Amino acid sequence: MLNDFYLSLETLIEDDFVALPDCIEHLAFNDQGLIPVIAQCQITKDVLMHAWMNRAALDKTITTGRMTYWSRSRNDFWVKGETSGHTQQLVTMRFDCDGDTILCLVTQSGAACHTGRSNCFYLQVDSDCHTVQLHTPPQNMEIADD
Repeated sequence: MLNDFYLSLETLIEDDFVALPDCIEHLAFNDQGLIPVIAQCQITKDVLMHAWMNRAALDKTITTGRMTYWSRSRNDFWVKGETSGHTQQLVTMRFDCDGDTILCLVTQSGAACHTGRSNCFYLQVDSDCHTVQLHTPPQNMEIADD
């Protein structure tokens, strides 16, 4: 999907800036008012998880520095680590070229995945694309609520 506002940003030169509220105003939230968010470890650059934010969750994340998502199953805010203690602190946020996905570099404390693993992408497809195997053992077998 083309987003004229984000296309116009391609003409910026390094060190130019745009006001954050302008960028947020032009994000492409879906018909449910949600936008996909990728959480990435700021140190290792490992992709930790994918979740969703609505505008209010995005605002809370920016205001508090704590990753706040929108739980589609609970239809409520989900502050990462509020229940499990496995928190994510926002380091920096990036918007993709279309304004339809957010990348958040975070400081992860504990497991990112509710399964107790360091990330949610632990099922690896083999090089021949015939089988899938468990790639990462859980750090902690206790299943987290968040």
